[in-house]
Amino acid sequence: MGRRKIIRVDPEVVQSAVAQEEPSLKEKTARGLFWGGISNFVQQVIGMAFGIAIARILSPDDYGLVAMLAIFTAIANTVMDSGFTTALINKKTVKHRDYNAVFWFNVFAAIGMYVILFFVAPLIAHFYKQPILTDLSRILFLSFIIAAVGIAHNAYLLKKIMAKQRGIIDMAAVFCSGTVGLILALNGFAFWGLVAQQLTQISVAVLLRCYYSPWRPTLEFDFTPLKEMFGFGVKIFTTNIFYQVTGNLFPVVLGRYYGKTLTGYYAQGNKWSILSSSVVLTGFNNVAQPVLVEARDDIRRQLKIFRKMLRFGAFLTFPTLLGLAFISKEFIWIVLGEKWMESVFFMQIFCVWGVNSFFVSLYSMLLLSYGRSNIYMVLMSLLFFSQLLCLFIFSRYDIRFLLAFYVGIYLLSTLGWQYFAHQLIRIRLRDVMKDLFPYIGATVAAIATAWFVSSGISNYYVSLFVKITITAAVYIILLWMMRSVLLKETILFLKIKIGS
Repeated sequence: MGRRKIIRVDPEVVQSAVAQEEPSLKEKTARGLFWGGISNFVQQVIGMAFGIAIARILSPDDYGLVAMLAIFTAIANTVMDSGFTTALINKKTVKHRDYNAVFWFNVFAAIGMYVILFFVAPLIAHFYKQPILTDLSRILFLSFIIAAVGIAHNAYLLKKIMAKQRGIIDMAAVFCSGTVGLILALNGFAFWGLVAQQLTQISVAVLLRCYYSPWRPTLEFDFTPLKEMFGFGVKIFTTNIFYQVTGNLFPVVLGRYYGKTLTGYYAQGNKWSILSSSVVLTGFNNVAQPVLVEARDDIRRQLKIFRKMLRFGAFLTFPTLLGLAFISKEFIWIVLGEKWMESVFFMQIFCVWGVNSFFVSLYSMLLLSYGRSNIYMVLMSLLFFSQLLCLFIFSRYDIRFLLAFYVGIYLLSTLGWQYFAHQLIRIRLRDVMKDLFPYIGATVAAIATAWFVSSGISNYYVSLFVKITITAAVYIILLWMMRSVLLKETILFLKIKIGS
């Protein structure tokens, strides 16, 4: 027998070769943001088209009835998830048994929540003094069970930063649900069409998540992995309860004391600000935490990534949301019709909320990347009790006054997030202001210029065109004059992607 030839392989060479084959963290981030941005843009276009058509058919009362149930849907979804999705994303290594445990927990929790709320439905209807809510809520709450099936699959897609697949899923879900909602609205189904639209969107999303995710559940009911994630997950769970209640407490107050019509105006105004903010928020939420988790072993690198995300978010968020608030009067009148003009104030104030939502979201992702769910929980709890106190004190005053204080507290809460971010990665408040100033300054200057030019225009169509054109042009010109690296990188990146 001949002597075997032993080939020694240098581990560093193997590691280098693997690194060359796998996308770098920068490439993952760029791909995630690109596909997240593309899919969100398409989603908003589709969502806006269907939303406009449906809003012109239905009344504020129809939207108000569905909005009254938003808080129950939000809390139930939080109970199902229980923070385990975030815990999965935050783990360095995730095995099949981890996904499987989360999957079955979500399914059983969803069934339990639906049974409870099925019997609570008459009490909900009695609270709002709207008998129809009994049947409406029992149908709408079926979404809990449907959504639970896709939570673990979605966690897998997020963990692997499969932004392209998630984009396809979300676009398809928005298109299918919008089609169903519009058909039912045209055939006189009123608020039932809105419920069917939500159920369709969730169902399509879950089916496609199961299709694109290679992971499959097995009939093994081993919940041991949940114990490992419990300490982290339970804090996320508690925090998300406060977050959802805080975000949905206002329509409860409106529905109870001001009626379904005003609640409908609120729902419509808030809807358009959410559509706009999600263009930035959804893309970042899909990428931020996984990327920050991968970079947490190198604080200087993580700080650099965080500040780059902060600048990029400001680059998009300020002109998008403050610009939408600026044109809200013309937008509502032209797009939705005169019957929705009472929604203008709600749209404007929640656009300001949306600007801050991006920063709070990014700060929270940073804290969670370090497993600091305790700080996340404390900050959201303080925000909840502060806003609850605000509602208690100012509920007797004009609704606009109440809402201004409600949003103002949310803006001030950002200082708390900044304090703890400084403790983790040593980012200073003046560095944050330095990163944000060029974009907020350019946005304010652009809006001021557009306001001055359009102030004498009475025609809503002309005014809308002038405001959008001048604001966009001045904003880009000012950033170009300031030699914004981010603007040039964005233009170059889009050229490459479009060219390829």
